[in-house]
Amino acid sequence: MTAMADAAAASTPKSPAFIRRYRPGDFDDVSRVCLLTADAGGDATGLFSSDDLMPDVYVRPYLLLESRFAWVVESRGAARGYIVCAPDTRAFVARYREEWLPRFVREHDGVEGFDGEERKLRGAGVTPERMLSPEVDAYPAHLHIDLLPELQGQGWGRRLMQTLVAALSAEGVAGVHLSLAASNTGARAFYDRMSFVELSSSTAESPTLGLRIS
Repeated sequence: MTAMADAAAASTPKSPAFIRRYRPGDFDDVSRVCLLTADAGGDATGLFSSDDLMPDVYVRPYLLLESRFAWVVESRGAARGYIVCAPDTRAFVARYREEWLPRFVREHDGVEGFDGEERKLRGAGVTPERMLSPEVDAYPAHLHIDLLPELQGQGWGRRLMQTLVAALSAEGVAGVHLSLAASNTGARAFYDRMSFVELSSSTAESPTLGLRIS
C-alpha cells in the first residue's frame, strides 16, 4: 500500500473501530455484512432460498480473487464494514468465469424453477459479463462497499473509499465504477458526495456511476 493509502487507512490506537486490510479470517464476517445490507441497504436475511446467494454474487468472489483490493472496518473484534474492488474488470470477469463460476454453479442450482428477484440474482451469478459496462475501458475498476448500520454516518464509508482510491491511483487505474439499486437513496447520496457521476449507460432502474482517478 502507498503512503497515501496507509494514511487513509490509519486509525488512532484509542479508536474503537479502524480500517485494515482484509484477512481470510474475515470471510464469514464480511459475508454477513453483505447479507445484512443487501436489501437496498437493509437486511436480506431470508429473502432468497439461500442466505449464501447474495454474498456469493457480490462479495465472496472478490475476497478470493482480488483480496489485495479488499479492506474492512473492524469494530469490537469483527469486520462490520468493507470495501472490495476489481481493479481490472475485464481481467476479473475472465477469472470469475474460470475460477469462481464452477463453485457458484455447484452451490446454486441454476435459474430454472425460480422467478422474480431470485431468478435475476441467480442470473447475475452465472453471467459475469454483466460487469462489462459500456464505459469499462474508461472506468476499468468496479467496487462494492457496505457498512452495518452501527457504523453508518460516522465517516467510515468515506475513509474506505479514500483508502481504495489511493490504492487504485498508485496502480495507475484511470477510474472506478459501480451500479446500485435505484431504491437505495442513502447510498446514492453518499456517492454523490464522493463526486461520482452518472455514466451514459445509467438508467433510472439501474443507476451506474463512475469516478475518474487518473
